[in-house]
Amino acid sequence: MTSPLFLPPLTPPAELDATLQRQGHAVLDAAAVARLSGCTAAELQALQPYWDALPPDTFLKDGGRYRRRRHSCFVLDGEALSQVPHRPHWQPLEYNALHGGMQRLFEPMEPAMVAQPAWGRLLRWLGRTASALKGAQRWYIEAHPFRIDTTDGIGRPTPEGAHRDGVDLVAVFLVQRRGVKGGETRVFEAAGPQGQRFTLAEPWSVLLLDDARVIHETTPIQPVAAPACRDTLVVTLRAHAFQGEDAPR
Repeated sequence: MTSPLFLPPLTPPAELDATLQRQGHAVLDAAAVARLSGCTAAELQALQPYWDALPPDTFLKDGGRYRRRRHSCFVLDGEALSQVPHRPHWQPLEYNALHGGMQRLFEPMEPAMVAQPAWGRLLRWLGRTASALKGAQRWYIEAHPFRIDTTDGIGRPTPEGAHRDGVDLVAVFLVQRRGVKGGETRVFEAAGPQGQRFTLAEPWSVLLLDDARVIHETTPIQPVAAPACRDTLVVTLRAHAFQGEDAPR
């Protein structure tokens, strides 16, 4: 693993809610994720092998072969968490100029991954965080395990560029980073000049985003050793409904 050029500005666990309210984003290290979610480090690490079985993303409009992913949806009502029937992922063009307006049906997450002890704890913690930020809600959750590799010589974590996701809270967990350079995370005010840049490198550190207030992107990766990939887990939470429930089929 190459050394990060810019270390992320870490938020102490006790200051998470206040930091999200103040600046619209926060970064937690793995120890803080474990503490706040109630997961052990071993439980979080037990999720990582499932990234080795991600199928290719066949919807990339740039013709690339660098992205593998799965997608599943959940509803969190208080502490009651349920997985919903498999459904497509949809975003409007307003939020994703490259892939918006498409019904993209990816392979679902493996049941064995969803059954891991850490999974429900992570989603319930994110629900509590979203409720602290936006008020108590029933949360409609979409989970996306991603692997970006360098099959084409370069991998693009965010081929759509700097963007919002059209949700209330976005969590970007860095699961592993192997043999790559690049992959710098950039977060900007959606309606202002302020921004930050840093490199997530610690497994199970996380970037949390108030999607209404900030836009984000990650720069391309290039290989420096083999194997070369960047694995992330992106979880979005949205009040009221999943995106696209009223979109034309």
